[in-house]
Amino acid sequence: MVDTVTSTTIHDGPKSAVMRFTNVSDGTGESDVLKVDVSDLAGVPTRVKIMQLWYSCVGMGARLEWDATTDVIAWELTQNLDGHIDFRSFGGLTNNAGTGITGDIFLTTIGHTSGDSYVIVLEL
Repeated sequence: MVDTVTSTTIHDGPKSAVMRFTNVSDGTGESDVLKVDVSDLAGVPTRVKIMQLWYSCVGMGARLEWDATTDVIAWELTQNLDGHIDFRSFGGLTNNAGTGITGDIFLTTIGHTSGDSYVIVLEL
């Protein structure tokens, strides 16, 4: 058995995208799983900024990572918390990955056990 995972594009326009990710874990977890493939987005961006982030993590946490030769943490979501973070006041959370930057966003779960879950919505 594997984690039950979904990725849904809610909106994909020429200047913004909204994506929703869910996971109900069987204890396996996710490690460096591609969640945002910028080449699949409208407008063919080479990088995105995270403008807003909504999340609910029950039992496990999650780490969003900018993809590069050595991934860079974009944001870490703590276990058993939910909330909304708005980065728009300073222009968004910018991809600061270095060598080998792809513009994509990966996700890794932290401390996952069977029955844990997350819901994450990103406005890009």
